[in-house]
Amino acid sequence: MPGSRLSNEDFKALAELRLQIRRYLHFSEQAARRAGLEPQQQQMLLALKGLPAGRQPAIGEMARRLQLRHHSAVELADRMAARRLVKRARSADDARVVLLKITPKGERLLHDLSLVHREELRGRGPGLLKALRALLAPKG
Repeated sequence: MPGSRLSNEDFKALAELRLQIRRYLHFSEQAARRAGLEPQQQQMLLALKGLPAGRQPAIGEMARRLQLRHHSAVELADRMAARRLVKRARSADDARVVLLKITPKGERLLHDLSLVHREELRGRGPGLLKALRALLAPKG
């Protein structure tokens, strides 16, 4: 396979990218907790709000987007509904499908957290980009 050899620089770049991603994820988890949310609750709110056109806000879709098992996504949605962050409703097309909708309370929390995340990315972004570019740069 062409390009299958890795140099020490490749390993350094992979390690740096992983460090940068992990730092951002750690920040994100802590920011969610400070806002009174479980990190997965913030992630589900973001996944719902950022759902591409044509995709249904179904629990199954959220499970795929969050890389969760279906029953874990159901439990997460239940906890969020109990906190009035989302509302659950059956699909009009298929009663087996449960759809989620962000409540005004969930919208406010997501908005405030997303502002904080955007600022963090503005600070961390150059390091992330540098690490990614080091990996993607053509080797000559």
